[in-house]
Amino acid sequence: MSIKQGKPATTFASAAIAALTLFAGCGKTSADHVGGGAPPAMPVQVRIAQMERIPETTEYLSILKSRRSATINPQVEGYVTKIYVKSGDRVTAGTPLLQIDPLKQEAAVGSLQAARAAQQANVHQAEVQLDRVRKLHEAGVSPKADLDNAESTYEAAAAQLKSLGEQVNQQQVELRYYQVRAPMGGTVGDIPVRVGDRVVVSTVLTSVDEPAGLEAYIYVPADRAGKLRMNAPVHLVDESGHRLADTRITFISPQVDTDTQTVLAKATVENAQGTVRVAQQVRAQVVWGTHEGTVIPVLAVNRINGQVFAFLAVREGNGTVARQKLLHVGDTLGNDYVVIDGLQPGDHIILSGLQFLQDGAPVAEQIQQANAPK
Repeated sequence: MSIKQGKPATTFASAAIAALTLFAGCGKTSADHVGGGAPPAMPVQVRIAQMERIPETTEYLSILKSRRSATINPQVEGYVTKIYVKSGDRVTAGTPLLQIDPLKQEAAVGSLQAARAAQQANVHQAEVQLDRVRKLHEAGVSPKADLDNAESTYEAAAAQLKSLGEQVNQQQVELRYYQVRAPMGGTVGDIPVRVGDRVVVSTVLTSVDEPAGLEAYIYVPADRAGKLRMNAPVHLVDESGHRLADTRITFISPQVDTDTQTVLAKATVENAQGTVRVAQQVRAQVVWGTHEGTVIPVLAVNRINGQVFAFLAVREGNGTVARQKLLHVGDTLGNDYVVIDGLQPGDHIILSGLQFLQDGAPVAEQIQQANAPK
């Protein structure tokens, strides 16, 4: 029995010794870690937040239209026989665009010219007869009635000749309409007709636009139209936010569109470099005014569960640590967010190494110069 009871006692003693040894080892490891010091500070780029003048803008969809744009319709009816240009061609005033079959009109002009030539012969004959009767009357041979009849015949023939001459001129002018020409210089638009198509005066043949003088049509909701003012700055940007042109409001409609409940505003776009096109849709940022505030680079923020956070470098004790800060941001301004709340002038915004930072981690600041690229 004494042998059987001794085994558990020996086992318990061995376990106790092992536990004490393990505890001693753990205590030594913990002491060694504390003695090793804090982890090294991570170098980060920092920008100091400053007060800036921030424009108050609202963005609207805008359509660019030419201030010099002509829709070309024929002035006569007929079949298209030739098309001299193609869409996109640059033309000058008077350049032929299309030809409509002129054969019927040419025949009409020829018929009137022949009638005028015949009437010229009648006039000549009436003039000869008048001269003969006048001489006989002066000699006392012919009565006054014969002279009156001869003069009346001549005047009627001359009037008929004049009428035919005017008809020939009119038909010759109309003959020129069968060749459609550009009314001004510009770029040829779409040509929806083809050779062989019959066109009438309501048929759209093409258009000619002058791209150097455009207007941005901006439709502002009626409840914001009261803030519109002449010469208000407008920035035109594309879908990626790249600025296309800077302009100003040049027209404000006095009426509200009853269908859309918007007010039309226009802004002149010179477009000397040809950066935009007629009928192009762009985003128009109307600048209502400016206010003082702070901004933060877009790449310096993190979104977590729909909220925006940034890391700030904060002095604590004898060092600098990263502290995560909740921000309330507004619209973008270039590559920055406008900060509504959460950032003060003088705060140190951490720009680099965000994916490796944790709240309270020690950092070593590298201040970004004010003129450094954002």
